[in-house]
Amino acid sequence: QVQLVESGGGLVQAGGSLRLFCEVSGRTFSRYASGWFRQAPGKERESVAQITWSGTTHYADSVKGRFTISRDNAKNTMYLQMNSLKPEDTAVYYCAFPLPTPTYWGQGTQVTVSS
Repeated sequence: QVQLVESGGGLVQAGGSLRLFCEVSGRTFSRYASGWFRQAPGKERESVAQITWSGTTHYADSVKGRFTISRDNAKNTMYLQMNSLKPEDTAVYYCAFPLPTPTYWGQGTQVTVSS
């Protein structure tokens, strides 16, 4: 059984940083493209960052230069380093794979950025 468990969310002031973790069990997800998504209240879920099996990364324009996606294959874990956070980054963040159409999703972790 494949499981994805996110952690690292919380409440932070604007300009602050958080690091999200996505621990995967039941599948060696490094063979797949994977990514982070987010959904704010009343909005559609959107892709935030992606990482291919070879390590190439892609970012939404809204987070480019502030967020960094990475992966530790030995730990089967994916990360999202979020710096210079803005109130508009407030959302539930999810990790998922494989891209482009994920089959497996985590339960989500709440990120709240206060102004």
